[in-house]
Amino acid sequence: MKLELIATATFGLEAVVKREIEQLGYRILKSEDAKITFLGDERAVVRSNLWLRSADRVLLKMAEFQALEFEELFQQVKGIAWEEWIPPDGKFTVNGTSVKSKLHSVPACQSIVKKAIVARLSDAYGMDAFPESGAAYTVKVTLLRDRATITLDTTGKGLHKRGYRVADVAAPMKETLAAAMVLLSFWRTGRILADPCCGSGTIPIEAALIGRNIAPGISRSFASEEWEAIPKNLWKEERKAAYAAIDYDTELMIFGSDIDGKAVAASRENAEAAGVDDCISFRRLDVRDFKAAGPSGIIITNPPYGERIGEAQAIRAIYSAYRVFFKENPTWSLFLVTTDKTVEQQIFEREADRRRKLYNGRLEVCYYQFHGQRLSHDGLKF
Repeated sequence: MKLELIATATFGLEAVVKREIEQLGYRILKSEDAKITFLGDERAVVRSNLWLRSADRVLLKMAEFQALEFEELFQQVKGIAWEEWIPPDGKFTVNGTSVKSKLHSVPACQSIVKKAIVARLSDAYGMDAFPESGAAYTVKVTLLRDRATITLDTTGKGLHKRGYRVADVAAPMKETLAAAMVLLSFWRTGRILADPCCGSGTIPIEAALIGRNIAPGISRSFASEEWEAIPKNLWKEERKAAYAAIDYDTELMIFGSDIDGKAVAASRENAEAAGVDDCISFRRLDVRDFKAAGPSGIIITNPPYGERIGEAQAIRAIYSAYRVFFKENPTWSLFLVTTDKTVEQQIFEREADRRRKLYNGRLEVCYYQFHGQRLSHDGLKF
């Protein structure tokens, strides 16, 4: 069955998610703010949930139409073949948003959509009441400039919920953003990657998952696993293929450190839960004592900033340590996300080679990329 799927994403990560979808072999239909629409089938639902590292959710697009009146919304939603997806015992809820639309009351829109689905299913199954004791189905109605998009959420808990975060620290970074930071850098296996402010280890762990080619969703469940419309054998086949694709042979040089001993302990627990504890070296270390582990390497990090944790004095000390480190190691590169707009002058006294506006939770941040000098014997082009 040909399906239109939507991978939602944090603002700024659309290009990363688009590239991931293309690498899975699916055709992009449209790329917009915070969502990528692509063409797939039932297997694509499974594969994209298992493999997308930077997306937030995978939605099944049921319909898109103009809706200026509640009656129009009702009739259009009732016209969707919900019985192809929701069985008689299906438990479904409706969420919604409305932006710059005539139908601006979200609760009213949700109620109309729920009634329309019930009416459709009543006609299809000849039932007046539904037990809602089976699999969960989350319907979303999104109204933007009077255009309604109706979707089914195939994911359930967001894709950032990998399942390995068994120990936490204050203000942890979302796994999807950490993965995107690695994918946006020019780190590859065979190169050194370090995070001297690793917190609970999210960036090193996501890098290890990428380096080992471990599907980020391999150890968790998804809402659509319980759906009758998606054959159970697809999940078994795709998980089996994902396990077979893991690369246990490539040596990874990934290092994580933090001044907080509890953070380091959390990092080790999380790495073990993710199955990558054997290829990351974690240790308690002040960033001022961080030393280069080789002639060339990459630091990818999310240091503390005022809105999150840490005092101004501690942040200045981190910047000072980086300034000294990169003067002594000009062939190393820095990829850093922060809200601090002075970081370029604080560390390098120059503009970054690249900048990208992103969001860490609700905070607007900038991903600064400072490229190190190329080694004469290093075949990589920066």
